Amino acid sequence: MSNKNKRDEKHFNQAALDYHKSEPKGKIEVIPSKPHSSQRDLSLAYSPGVAIPCLEIEKDPKTVYDYTGKGNLVAVISNGTAVLGLGDIGAEASKPVMEGKGLLFKIFADINVFDIEINEKDPDKFIEIVKGIAPTFGGINLEDIKAPEAFYIEQRLKEELDIPLMHDDQHGTAIISAAALINALEIAGKKIGEVKMVVNGAGAAAIACTKLYIELGLKKENILMCDSKGVINHKRENLTPEKLDFIAKTDLETLEDAVKGADVFIGLSKGNVMTPEMLKSMAENPVVFGLANPNPEIEYELAMETRKDTIMATGRSDYPNQVNNVLGFPYIFRGALDVQASAINEAMKLAAVYAIADLAKEPVPEAVILAYNLKGLNFGREYFIPKPFDNRLITKVSIAVAKAAMESGIAGKPIENFEDYETHLLDRMGRDEKLIRMMQNRARSNPKRVTLGNAEEYNVLKAAQILYEEGIAQPILLGEKKYIREQMKKFGIELNVPIVDPMDDDQEENRVKYRETLWKMRQRKGMNEYKAKRYVRQRDYFGPLMLQHGDTDALVVGFSKNYQSILKPVLEVIEREKGVDKIASMMMILTEKKPIFFADTSINQNPTAEDLVNIAKMSEMTVKTFAIEPRIAMLSFENFAAISDTSKKVAKAVSILHEKFPKMIVDGEIQPDFAMNSDHLSDYPFSKLGTTPANVFVFPNLESANLSYKIIRGMKVAQVVGPILMGLKKPVHVLQMRASVDEIVNLATIAVLDAQRREL
Repeated sequence: MSNKNKRDEKHFNQAALDYHKSEPKGKIEVIPSKPHSSQRDLSLAYSPGVAIPCLEIEKDPKTVYDYTGKGNLVAVISNGTAVLGLGDIGAEASKPVMEGKGLLFKIFADINVFDIEINEKDPDKFIEIVKGIAPTFGGINLEDIKAPEAFYIEQRLKEELDIPLMHDDQHGTAIISAAALINALEIAGKKIGEVKMVVNGAGAAAIACTKLYIELGLKKENILMCDSKGVINHKRENLTPEKLDFIAKTDLETLEDAVKGADVFIGLSKGNVMTPEMLKSMAENPVVFGLANPNPEIEYELAMETRKDTIMATGRSDYPNQVNNVLGFPYIFRGALDVQASAINEAMKLAAVYAIADLAKEPVPEAVILAYNLKGLNFGREYFIPKPFDNRLITKVSIAVAKAAMESGIAGKPIENFEDYETHLLDRMGRDEKLIRMMQNRARSNPKRVTLGNAEEYNVLKAAQILYEEGIAQPILLGEKKYIREQMKKFGIELNVPIVDPMDDDQEENRVKYRETLWKMRQRKGMNEYKAKRYVRQRDYFGPLMLQHGDTDALVVGFSKNYQSILKPVLEVIEREKGVDKIASMMMILTEKKPIFFADTSINQNPTAEDLVNIAKMSEMTVKTFAIEPRIAMLSFENFAAISDTSKKVAKAVSILHEKFPKMIVDGEIQPDFAMNSDHLSDYPFSKLGTTPANVFVFPNLESANLSYKIIRGMKVAQVVGPILMGLKKPVHVLQMRASVDEIVNLATIAVLDAQRREL
């Protein structure tokens, strides 16, 4: 391992420890879901009111789903005997992984989770413990239990419990890879009943995958399964019961022999066990799933160089066709819970398989394409599995699973109207709750040079480290070189990125170049050559001039100075976009359900009606770059009355927008609480907003916008990102004073996306 890789691994390891150690500890928490502010609330929540639902449940146990959170609560249970690639590390050491699984359940499907680590390796005792706590939960996800005990434990619990239960290590991988296999074979022009398959690996996942492939039509006699000792054939002895099912009548003994002429290779073993020669020996259009993590059985680039006709999937996010369990388990449990299924049966698993496979063939929404910064995404060799950030998964997979449970007769509460259920699923999650992750993923696909001002500050340095290590951006540190290095040493931050000091000797050539530019731009606006020479030694001018000359792709400044003083040199150097008279800014407010946007929050003190029109148009364009449909509310303290001067100004702006841009979803003047409430909006059937709440709010003046977002930021009820500058020809964004590390990372991410957009 190179010194650079060692440093990167050291930094990542420390970042992982810091992430888990930060307050509050852990990755999930319990929060009240009912009112609890008054004595009456508490008397209903607990004694004496709580006795009433207790008695109802005693009379009819099924009403536990009506009066408690059981129907949306899953246990993630492990004994720590097969944790990731770490092996048997014990129950307590498995807890970070189980918490992480709980996090995924919540963010992808809004399912509440308790993680339970059981210090018991005896399978029968483990089963009794799980059975004892099962009444608490609507479903159970078994995790990281070693084979062969995992098979026995799951089978017994499925037989003895009446709630959805699944060992995700087995069935999650099986379901996603089966969906991928269906589509990969279609691309290869082959039928599953005719192909020859080699499965390398014979653990829980490999056994479950192969059994599911057989249910799809794969013939058992066409399968060769290999473990660490080679092909599982009739000569082998002392095989586990699970391996006995896959004994092949063959004299072949090695993986090298097995893959000759094979149509499909499924790797569930370890990295780099398949050689180019093995791949060359496979049949035409070979399907290769290298699912070992972090390194597949054969590296993606090597496979593609070896054979251009390879159809490949891996377990990694940085290659096409990622087989990722998160495509399945959150949505499978979501559908199972919502119909109060008594199990997760084969019909439900197959329904999930086909739903995932079919989704990859549907036209890909712009939001998904933008999330991965692609020009297009079409079903084919490089896209035959849906992307994890595809928001359609929760509806497609959950609905398919729920229907399968109903049709197979194990649904305790059938769904009557699936259109309403689809709306319920979308409302539960919020259509855009994955926005920051999607934005960062897009940024990684084509990271840009982002110059960070005030680089001596710890928060800026820490943000630069995250941007660099996560591959979101290529940071350039702007500031006093000596002091920046002292601060990096002080805080233990090692970063191999450019440090630009406007005063340094190595910037003499740039100072001359920038001085000429600044003087030419400002010589008829009160600036002489002497001032230009002096100003280019100041970072407030040097940064924008770097951007103007293409020496950086984007600029993020601010942090320690007030907004207006930072903005002045930016506006003197960077021109406005065509047709923009006044620039504006926007704040992204990341609420629990979905993002909302405030404009203008920092530039125009008292905009005219015409200014508001321009702000609305710039806001519409900006929000669309996040793959979100803008629904714009032009705010006032009156609803469609236009009595005050402020409301009249807003009403005039709305009138212009309706006349000039009839396709825009915009209306007002309206109060923000009405614009955010479907029931209130229904009182105004004439409004272009209809009954769907607004997500973009254009304020009538700077004070109202600025104070509103700062109250939200101060209360810490939502993450605030911005200000996002709108209307400049080049990507510049100005931080709030004393911005947090996360705020800097998020704004720099937006700067990368801004730079990417301007390339298209």
